[in-house]
Amino acid sequence: MKIIVPIKQVPETSNVSMDPETGTMIRDGVESIINPLDLYAIEEAVNLKEEHGGEILVISMGPAKAEMAIREAISMGCDDGILLSNKEFAGSDTLATSYALSQAIKKFNPYDLIICGERATDGDTGQVGPGIAAWLDIPFTTYVSNIKEVNENSMIVQRMVETGYEILEIETPCLLTVIKEINYPRLPSMRGKLLAKKKEIKTWGPDDIGAKKDYLGLEGSPTRVVKISKPKVSRGGEILMPKNESELDKAVDGLIEYLQKKEII
Repeated sequence: MKIIVPIKQVPETSNVSMDPETGTMIRDGVESIINPLDLYAIEEAVNLKEEHGGEILVISMGPAKAEMAIREAISMGCDDGILLSNKEFAGSDTLATSYALSQAIKKFNPYDLIICGERATDGDTGQVGPGIAAWLDIPFTTYVSNIKEVNENSMIVQRMVETGYEILEIETPCLLTVIKEINYPRLPSMRGKLLAKKKEIKTWGPDDIGAKKDYLGLEGSPTRVVKISKPKVSRGGEILMPKNESELDKAVDGLIEYLQKKEII
């Protein structure tokens, strides 16, 4: 099998901040990690390779430091990686991102399967995976929790829906987005880390993938962030710390009075 896994390097959740002028995420100087949900896509690709043989290519789009995410994926069992990195990619929304990734994937046709994480934790849209499939004009399904069977020209998968699960047969080549339930990601091995360290990671720009420049970056992104605001926490509270028995009685009476006022008791 030839499997392609698009991944993304995202800021750690506690470090996310936005540029109020452009409405884009500030990534410079922020510690980044592989998108946690992409780890499940990597693990499932490695499981399929171990069971059926083949190779796994990881593709990521981002700044030069995103190469670290590709090397981590290789240390987990992937075979090779490509980084799309150029100032013309900067500011891409989900449409422009899926376009660029799909153009890179076309360079590796024929392939059997594309596996994506359900969504990225920084954007939380879940649109890039389906967008790639749309640009490539291949079948796809989302929220896959189990790959039950791999056949010569199709796969049988289980996907999560609001009412439970459904079983689908999907023709290959296809794209799947997977959820956490599908597996438990492994830790990189020492041997894998050594291989990843020595691996040459190619960096491609728009010309390397034959991309139309007006489909990339902010110019190729129809999404516009009109306004950014932080939610205000209006709830207040009072902390009672009684130091003796009389203060304790007073605190208990005050708590009961408050609960009665709110009609909780």
